[in-house]
Amino acid sequence: MPRRKSPRKIVAPPVFKGYKPFGSSKVCDGEVELLYEEYEAIKLADYDLMPHHEACHLMGISRATFARIYESARRKIASAFVEAKTIKTVYGNVYFDENWFRCNDCENAFTIPNPRIKRICPVCRSQSIQLMNSTGSTNNK
Repeated sequence: MPRRKSPRKIVAPPVFKGYKPFGSSKVCDGEVELLYEEYEAIKLADYDLMPHHEACHLMGISRATFARIYESARRKIASAFVEAKTIKTVYGNVYFDENWFRCNDCENAFTIPNPRIKRICPVCRSQSIQLMNSTGSTNNK
């Protein structure tokens, strides 16, 4: 029986929901699901140019686990590019550095710096928001 996976720490959710191929003569067949922890690994290693030993410490995982997550992310992105597939971001097994919320109306992700501030979406001003919790699901607030 495999060991239970511990949640991976990420700083913030991706600022996008996904990507679609543009200008391809091939019809987009299927989609690739990029987990939040895979996004975080790509961001830390390739965008922030952080050494892997620092990135794994920041995410609270071992170096070997970081390498597996990073490799999985690279393969998924390569598959999406070569096969003209849509990339869709999904939660996965993560927890956030701070409390992050998602609006049910416009699906914007945001933090609230002061807990005494009324919980409303800064984009559409909706009060229908959810706390994004450590299990990767959302809770109504």
